[in-house]
Amino acid sequence: MEPGRRNLITDVTGLRVGNAQDPALKSGCTVVTADAPFVASVHVMGGAPGTRETDLLAPDKTVTEVDALVLSGGSAFGLDACSGVVDGLRANGRGFPVGPVRVPIVPGAILFDLLNGGQKDWTQNPYAALGRAAFDAARAEFDLGTAGAGTGALTGMLKGGLGSASLRLDDGSMVGALVAANPLGSATTPGDRHFYAAPYEIGGEFGGFGSDSRSGLGRDLASRKRDLVSQGGNTTIAIVATDAHLSKSQCHRVAVAAHDGIARAIVPAHTPGDGDLVFALSTGAKPAGDAGLIGHAASLCLSRAIARAVFHATPAPGDLLPCWRDQNA
Repeated sequence: MEPGRRNLITDVTGLRVGNAQDPALKSGCTVVTADAPFVASVHVMGGAPGTRETDLLAPDKTVTEVDALVLSGGSAFGLDACSGVVDGLRANGRGFPVGPVRVPIVPGAILFDLLNGGQKDWTQNPYAALGRAAFDAARAEFDLGTAGAGTGALTGMLKGGLGSASLRLDDGSMVGALVAANPLGSATTPGDRHFYAAPYEIGGEFGGFGSDSRSGLGRDLASRKRDLVSQGGNTTIAIVATDAHLSKSQCHRVAVAAHDGIARAIVPAHTPGDGDLVFALSTGAKPAGDAGLIGHAASLCLSRAIARAVFHATPAPGDLLPCWRDQNA
């Protein structure tokens, strides 16, 4: 398996991604959409998720396809980004048909970035406008690092961010991942040079420093530079995707498997203070694939995407934590 041409989730046929962010707010959102609805499901393993319309993605629920998925900062306020995306889809005549009416279906998930040094004294919730801007900006190429939903993200020791990666399977189908990494845990081993995801790195995509040769790489959470447990929340939220045809229940199994990618790349993962969540989608542009293999590939892509999120983060005024590049220049 090798990465696609872009090494982004948009290597999956038909997908587009849009980012919108406010540097002063130190927050933003990211939208995944396509020209046609796609099958999707979700699995949550964190103890503190924030979501919209995820119940609808259970395999037994009526609606099979959705029009977009949203990852956003802003905690509960950020769920309003989905409303902006709904407005954009409605303006384009998109949505689930109910008689003469079309209702856009836009599930979303949020991370907590309210205490990251940004200006949060708004009088009107800014996230609906950010969601609409991200939807309007959706395209095949998009920025990583301090962008979109990863704008204000922080890991245990360094700035987090937005990451993505892809793999082409032997049957020609594509698998990709997109993540906003803002975990309680760390993506880097003690010393913050090596990534926990290093065994899965391809072509130096996040520095090429390889695995940390030391044993016992767990770090004492009490030594972290910030205490997000007391601050109120964290979260790694992700979307994995394939163009192989999968059913809704198969997408759910892929989402479950993809959580292994979070656990490989972040230590610790899935804590009570994290809202770790993975959406899985299928555009169905190619013949049916092996859901087990796709789930495995999705987990590898997600590990790499998390490391790339941290690797590509860039400094900004008022940052609470340094960037990986600042520490390893």
